[in-house]
Amino acid sequence: MRVLKFGGTSVGSAQRMKEVADLIDDKHQKIVVLSAMAGTTNSLVEIANYLYQKNHDGANEVINTLETKYEQVVDELFISEAFKSRGRDLIKSHFEFIKSFTIDMFTVFEEKAILAQGELISTALFHFHLQEKGKQSALLPALDYMRIDKNNEPDGAYIKENINKILKEQEEQAVYITQGYICRNAFGEIDNLQRGGSDYSASLIGVAIEAEEIQIWTDIDGMHNNDPRYVENTKSISELSFDEAAELAYFGAKILHPTSVLPAKLANIPVRLLNTMEPNAEGTLISSNQRKERMAAVAAKDGITAIKIKSGRMLLAYGFLRKVFEIFESYKTPIDMITTSEVGVSVTIDDNKHLDEIVNDLKKYGTVEVDNDQVIVCVVGDLVADNKGYANTIFDAVKDIPIRMISYGGSNYNLSLLISAKDKKKALNLLSDKLFNQETNEI
Repeated sequence: MRVLKFGGTSVGSAQRMKEVADLIDDKHQKIVVLSAMAGTTNSLVEIANYLYQKNHDGANEVINTLETKYEQVVDELFISEAFKSRGRDLIKSHFEFIKSFTIDMFTVFEEKAILAQGELISTALFHFHLQEKGKQSALLPALDYMRIDKNNEPDGAYIKENINKILKEQEEQAVYITQGYICRNAFGEIDNLQRGGSDYSASLIGVAIEAEEIQIWTDIDGMHNNDPRYVENTKSISELSFDEAAELAYFGAKILHPTSVLPAKLANIPVRLLNTMEPNAEGTLISSNQRKERMAAVAAKDGITAIKIKSGRMLLAYGFLRKVFEIFESYKTPIDMITTSEVGVSVTIDDNKHLDEIVNDLKKYGTVEVDNDQVIVCVVGDLVADNKGYANTIFDAVKDIPIRMISYGGSNYNLSLLISAKDKKKALNLLSDKLFNQETNEI
């Protein structure tokens, strides 16, 4: 069995849903994981924000606009009056549920219930569409098997036991449809796997059912060797290793959610990135195979803040780094990059929520400097220590770019540079020219 995940743009309109229905019409048994229709989750977040502020008029305005949008989708998606009526009843039911929160008290628990509605609607509409076409399918409610534990981590044993139990009860179906992103928490309440969680859902499901392949369908033909928004003539990469894909996803490649790689890697299930708009495109295959002696891709992560702590007491002082890291841990703020010297340590973070508190605590151990508007540029490929010349090629490409920090050696697949955001586009293009646009360096 295969797992196929379709993102919000892939099911972003009635026409797109019809195209996905045609695309999955083959002989393979599959579980289809759907995101909410494009724009829906943003609207639901906006509704929740109004409700937190007790601005019920603002909430109702967004609710009514979104409901009208879905009513139009129903009219375009279905042909018969019978299915149009089913679709309208479905939309009415979900939006009456959302509207109920404009008169009751509103907390984070209600917010998560609202945020779940997008996936619940898209999967039900898609299921109805297949039924109208005469295609057999079954709904697998994610809330019946997808669960996170008290640490907000997926409960793998629970997921495996319950999804396979549900599948066994309906084992004759060729197509199963389920929601991405949403789940229950350890207390049985509706929760979610955070933004981008549909990729994570697909990977967790693939592992739970021991799928032959996990497919992530988006609106781009696989992972590219650079960011096509800033660099012209980028190319799709035919193959990546799990480690390379994880580095690229974490450091800015938006096509794949970073968390989705690890479960597939541990279970050694290949992940294929494909384009709903160009289904015949080769895409990118992610597997345990590591191609040798090549630079695979460049990615950039925005919104980075660099923090430098300088202290004369650091010299020969054991425990200094532990104290620094404990400060970040206490505020649940991950560190992306780190460099050290005899008199100081520099780190980067991508979450400034507790920046002021972190800086104040760090001042107990030395002077602190903060640089905002930074970008991590990440070069991914076969960068094992025995390979000669690759680092030199990378640094030669960016010789005219001021570099704030360098991280190299922590991974065999990644060399990261911290630069100012204003130099991002120039750096990406220079690296592409040097690494990929010369005949001797082609992928």
